[in-house]
Amino acid sequence: MVTKRTEHKWGMVVDLDRCTGCQACVVACQAENNIPINTKDYFQQRRAYEWIRIERYWEGEFPNVKARFIPILCQHCENAPCEPVCPVFATYHNDEGLNVQIYNRCIGTRYCSVNCPYSVRMFNYWQPNWPDRFRNQLNPDVTVRTRGIMEKCTFCVQRLRRGEVNVERRGLEPLTGERITGEKKLNYRQMKEGNYLPACVQSCPTNALQFSDQHDETGPVKERFDEANEQIETRHHGGHVDESHTRVYRLFEEVGTKPNVIYLKKVDSFPLEKA
Repeated sequence: MVTKRTEHKWGMVVDLDRCTGCQACVVACQAENNIPINTKDYFQQRRAYEWIRIERYWEGEFPNVKARFIPILCQHCENAPCEPVCPVFATYHNDEGLNVQIYNRCIGTRYCSVNCPYSVRMFNYWQPNWPDRFRNQLNPDVTVRTRGIMEKCTFCVQRLRRGEVNVERRGLEPLTGERITGEKKLNYRQMKEGNYLPACVQSCPTNALQFSDQHDETGPVKERFDEANEQIETRHHGGHVDESHTRVYRLFEEVGTKPNVIYLKKVDSFPLEKA
């Protein structure tokens, strides 16, 4: 008897109140996904490879200043504007809510990059090159992209697939050893115990990044996505949402892309002193 697979809908919550701008997520992403080493020239030409970046904003005037940090990555939009413009269908939406890329189909038109409002799609302007001492550190689960194609954040889909395969193969709960009955599903506890979380989430020292299935009652993101979706429905029907009573928001929500990444506003416990 073949067990029916339960479809997931992955989502991420970014708590700006916890982000310190340490860039541990950036380093982990580079290592996990075989992203080439950026040189000084890459940054000067604005052609650096960054699947996730930390944007820094300054408030106030010296010496009374404050920095705010915002991690920016692919939002995995439900209404992704990058998908319909690709002439070869190299980017598409899968059944688990991920915006995925087929590298060997991409012909490098960069239409998707132009149509992305978040500027999170990277184009390979050069053939990737690693020093010999780094070649043995490449992740065998991730394709090494060549010159002339697009790439971006995948929510570390290779880790998610590994987790799903292990759960289906074992059919056991990782902690209790109890056999899973009915539909087999990778829940948040299994993801956390099995190190199947995206590299950026796993490496964040302050737990500013949270990731799980939006349908998982035990996961940390369901409540936030329910709140965000309720706000969308309220606005859609002409209602008013009091922004002062919620921390939940999406980037460029007015564009209608409906991202699967949600941000929590920073709680300013120590506001700048007014002159």
